Amino acid sequence: MKTQGRSKRTITGAIYHKRRKKKKYEMGREILRTKLEDKERKKIVKCRGNVRKIRVMQVKKANVCDPKSKKSLKLEIRNVLENPADSHFVRRNIITKGAIIDTEKGKARVTSRPSQDGTVNAVLI
Repeated sequence: MKTQGRSKRTITGAIYHKRRKKKKYEMGREILRTKLEDKERKKIVKCRGNVRKIRVMQVKKANVCDPKSKKSLKLEIRNVLENPADSHFVRRNIITKGAIIDTEKGKARVTSRPSQDGTVNAVLI
């Protein structure tokens, strides 16, 4: 089980001695990559404190905000144009925060984290 706790070694390279075992709340999860697909798929994940997160696995539409008219529209995503997280995500049509997508109204930048928030929110450029 991988955790998000303290590392095994100090800055100088000495080994920390374990004081306790790994805890469930320190556990990390596999990275989920939101893909652009025709069929939408979501996954509900149980978190600490009886909180549930909705993770989007596949998506086709995005909530796009127009800054000039101050209105939000639900538009279909045509393609992923740029992704600052990884240049290979463009070929694979993976959507992350900061990605530039092509919609019916034009280019838009993704402002939400689809794998955490459960939706794809974007602002027109």
